[in-house]
Amino acid sequence: MSQKFIEGRVVGRTDHTLSLFSIQFEAPLDGFVAGQFCRAGLKLVTDRGEELVMRPYSLVNAPDERPWEIVLTVVPATAGGVLSPELHRLQVGDPIFIGPRSNGFFSMPEVPDADVLWGLSTGTANGPLLSILKTDAPWKKFRQVVLVHAVRTAAELTYRDQIVAIAHAHPDEFQYIPFVSREVFPGALAGRIPAAIVDGSLEARAGIALTTDSAHCMICGNPEMVSDTIAVLEARGLRKHRRKEPGQITTEAYW
Repeated sequence: MSQKFIEGRVVGRTDHTLSLFSIQFEAPLDGFVAGQFCRAGLKLVTDRGEELVMRPYSLVNAPDERPWEIVLTVVPATAGGVLSPELHRLQVGDPIFIGPRSNGFFSMPEVPDADVLWGLSTGTANGPLLSILKTDAPWKKFRQVVLVHAVRTAAELTYRDQIVAIAHAHPDEFQYIPFVSREVFPGALAGRIPAAIVDGSLEARAGIALTTDSAHCMICGNPEMVSDTIAVLEARGLRKHRRKEPGQITTEAYW
C-alpha cells in the first residue's frame, strides 16, 4: 500500500451545509495541472474485510496553493455511500490516504483557444473550474470567462469569497452566474443550465452570445446535466473537443 498511496493529514475542514463539506489536507504529492483530480480514501472494514477504499475527487486549490483541498457531498449509506460518510467524520489531525499522482484531461493544456470560456458546473463540480481560474492560463487563452454554477439551495453556492477575489483580479474579463433551483435567491437564475441555453436566458444574463465561432464550454457536474447540456449545444452546431478533431465542448462527469 505504501507504494501506491500516500498517507496525508487533515489540517482543516469547512462545512458548507449538513452534507456538503470541504477537506483541507497536507500530503507530499507530486504536482498537478489545475482541473485534475486525485484519489482520496480511508482504510475501512467492508464485507471483504479491511481494505483501502479510494474515490476520485477534483482538487479545488491551484497548483501553487497549499493545503490541498477537495469538496464533496455525503452519499448516505442507505443510498450506497461507502466512503463519503466516513470522510465526513474526519477531523483535524486524522489521517487520509491520497494517490500520489493526479489525473484527468479537464485542464487548460487540453482546451483550444477561443474568445469566451463558459464554465458550466453543478454542485461540487465548480471546484476544478475554480482551480483553473486561480491560475494565469485561462486569462491568457480567453478574452472573457463566464463561470456558471447551478445548485439546489443558496447555501450550496460554495467558495463565494474565492469567486469575489477572481472577479476583483479580472473585473473586465470575468462573470459569475449562479443558478438556484429550489428557492429564490437574489442575483441567481432559476431552473437548469440546459433550459437556460435553449431559451436564451443564460446568454441574455451574460450579455454574450454562445456560438460555435466564439465559445469553448467546459462542462462539469452530474451526468444528467452534462448529457443534456451537450445535447443542446450540439443542436447549435458545437461539438466535442478531441485532440485530433478540435471542438467547442470539454466535459467531466461527476459520478
